Amino acid sequence: MAESAVSDRAVIGDTPRRREDTRFVTGHGQYLDDLRFDGVAHAVFLRSPHAHARIAAIDTAEALNTQGVIAILTAKEAAADGLRPLRPTVEANVQTDEPFRFLPQPVLAEGTVRYAGEPIALIVAETRNQALDAAERIVIDFDTLPAITRAEDATKPGAPILTEAVPDNLCLDWQWGQTAEVSDILKTAAHVVTIALNNHRIVTNPMEPRGAVGVYDGRYTLHLSSQNLHGNRDIAAGVLGVDPPAVRFIAPDVGGGFGAKNFAYAEHALILWAARRTARPVKWIATRSETFVSDHQARDHLATATLALDEGGKFLALHVDSVANLGAYMAGGSGGVQTNQYPHLQGTVYDVPAIALHVRAVLTNTTPIGVTRGPGFGEAVNIMERLIDAAASQCGFDRIDLRRRNFVTRTPMTNALNFVVDSGEFQRHFDTAIANADLANFSDRRRRSEANGQRRGIGLACHIKGTGGLPTENVDIRFEADGSVSLITGTQTIGQGHETTMPQILSDRLGLPNALIALKQGDTDLIAMGGGHGSSRATYMGGTAIWRASEIIVEKGKALAARSLEAAEADIVFQDGMFRVTGTDRTIALLRLARENPGALDTYHRWTRDAMTFPNGTHIAEVEVDPETGAVSLERLTAVDDYGIIVNPMIAAGQAHGAIAQGAGQALLEHAVYDPQSGQPISGSFMDYAMPRASDLPSFDLAFSGTRCITNPVGVKGCGEAGAIALFPAIANAIADAVGVTALDGPASAFRVWQAMGRRTG
Repeated sequence: MAESAVSDRAVIGDTPRRREDTRFVTGHGQYLDDLRFDGVAHAVFLRSPHAHARIAAIDTAEALNTQGVIAILTAKEAAADGLRPLRPTVEANVQTDEPFRFLPQPVLAEGTVRYAGEPIALIVAETRNQALDAAERIVIDFDTLPAITRAEDATKPGAPILTEAVPDNLCLDWQWGQTAEVSDILKTAAHVVTIALNNHRIVTNPMEPRGAVGVYDGRYTLHLSSQNLHGNRDIAAGVLGVDPPAVRFIAPDVGGGFGAKNFAYAEHALILWAARRTARPVKWIATRSETFVSDHQARDHLATATLALDEGGKFLALHVDSVANLGAYMAGGSGGVQTNQYPHLQGTVYDVPAIALHVRAVLTNTTPIGVTRGPGFGEAVNIMERLIDAAASQCGFDRIDLRRRNFVTRTPMTNALNFVVDSGEFQRHFDTAIANADLANFSDRRRRSEANGQRRGIGLACHIKGTGGLPTENVDIRFEADGSVSLITGTQTIGQGHETTMPQILSDRLGLPNALIALKQGDTDLIAMGGGHGSSRATYMGGTAIWRASEIIVEKGKALAARSLEAAEADIVFQDGMFRVTGTDRTIALLRLARENPGALDTYHRWTRDAMTFPNGTHIAEVEVDPETGAVSLERLTAVDDYGIIVNPMIAAGQAHGAIAQGAGQALLEHAVYDPQSGQPISGSFMDYAMPRASDLPSFDLAFSGTRCITNPVGVKGCGEAGAIALFPAIANAIADAVGVTALDGPASAFRVWQAMGRRTG
């Protein structure tokens, strides 16, 4: 009765190749625009050309008579059918429960437009070109209004008010922490350093634009490109006035998200509504131009930060006064970012005994802000790392030594705001990065650069972020009649390689052949709920659900094996896919038990986390600056990251590389710019908005130096965001080291750096 153990399993730490890549590189992916529907009609949105205006009248008569037009829908029809506005997913301060001030976002502009790109009308026609022709024939009488685009202008006396629901354009004004204590310390500290920072606005630009295809057959079904199906399904149902089970969301392959596809959009509900109204499948795919004005944007955060130090350089206190530009509406979790993620790890990996925050969030006539990699945490890390270099420069400390003498040295650690970080050896990672970056020979490299007429600088940044996202996740494991195993998750893959890593975890835990396990996801009908993929949560949350479901399966299997092997259940042990009677060679395979007992081992498990995970590490950037032109080139990049236990190092490295490229893009190239008078976006295409290319990036020296996370049995930490957090301050510090420029109102473009160098020397 002895059986052989499984030999082709994949264990945690292996590097099997990405399963999904074969489909992608051979052109067999199923992205949204690849899907085909019989009788599909095409939709376009007429979007506001003004940043702020009243809508005096809309005339659609001529447009309705355009060839091929099926329907033209405006706020009037939406109101008649009872469509509700979008509400943010977080409506109150996460720490205090104090309600935010906000205006729910109309799905189609009603009376007033508040940003250029806000949807006013939805046109459905037989073809997309016919819908575009009709859109040009809609006549709208606008009364333009003054616009504001900058956070610092939003609350000034006489500033235009976007809505009476938000007096002074101020959604949130909150003070938190040891305010009085920090004030006293700042008065007596040996050293006090203050800096002002602009974490400028960016456009996320996933490779696949947003889009949706709606079908109505008595039930709503939306095919879309999204990273959060269940949550966005629930919001769309609310807009439509139906219960969530009346709506099904399906996402096939998704070509990137980076936060822009995390929260709900008006288009989700509108396309479904149009499908019901027209009794046709309705398709909308955003153009790249729409991406620039309608996708949630990110960052746009001003801060004035002050650090107090004693004579020896020990940190005593941190005070941060910040204002976040939320855009025209409080969208998704943007208010939650300011009251949860942003304050969570102020002080980051350093021992700062006292911290005080003044946090404000305002409305402006710009595209609403959502999230991108490292929301809130990236802003906090930028503040701390820039402050440390400023303190070293102004107070005569060595910036490397200043960091070493202030690291938190033991974990778990509780910071000054009572948040707990379970694990991390911050100085060890830092010292490894210093060694890997060859700082001992940096002076030689600097001399060679100077001999070539260039200025060379090096910048450091230590990062940390809480990952976890929605606190509940579930998994359903089913043993199929054909011998395969279906692994159904509520997480959502958007290019990270879940089809490889999730089965790898299950193969490790149950000793199953890796090839037999198939990940199934991307459909709200497959599983009861799902937290999607935001905050690098999938491996932590989904992986933990898999781990715990596996334990349940083993316990079920022991009872079945005991009966099959005619032994006491207490004598059954499980290893490598086999149940064995202790002290004998009598065994039975898990897969055989599943085959002989159909459905008996199928297991659904749902869990809610108590804590997040905290990936951390150190990134070191080395740049050259041309003093004649201000042009900056990133010459070297060294990173040492702690992602805990790594399920698949190859996939983790790919995620880290992508985040590094995004961080470098913000630091050197990317900037969403608005005309301050008209509110018009003036970086609305790739002609005006520069994305990083391969030639902008050096080869990365990336190393993993993990400490096991103790908040989950897998031991993992989210790995998707580190570079986007660390590279912005690391490159800024490197430029300051090279040419002394410490303040840039945007990315380090050649012209901006050249201007700043002139101001410094002039």
